[in-house]
Amino acid sequence: MRARVSWMNQADDAILEYLQELETETGHRIALPPTAVWYNLVEELGVLDRSQNTISRRMNVLSDADLLEKIDEKRGYYRITDRGIAYLEGQLDADDLELEDS
Repeated sequence: MRARVSWMNQADDAILEYLQELETETGHRIALPPTAVWYNLVEELGVLDRSQNTISRRMNVLSDADLLEKIDEKRGYYRITDRGIAYLEGQLDADDLELEDS
């Protein structure tokens, strides 16, 4: 079972799960900008009903928690981290997910 903390919401899980699913068979993690993640989760897959701005903000929060890694500051591309995968696999405690500013 996954740890949940007060700052996390449904969009966070959907974002992390989507980016994890994009990992290639060779273990390469695909990086995408928030707009592409929003388009696929909302428009194509219909798993969320959130705005582009919300997805962008949530990806920034997930990056602050080291669940995502922002790999291109200029263009804003993100990919899932080992910590993000550990969260999805239920290997983190809620204490591990608390943000310092929380």
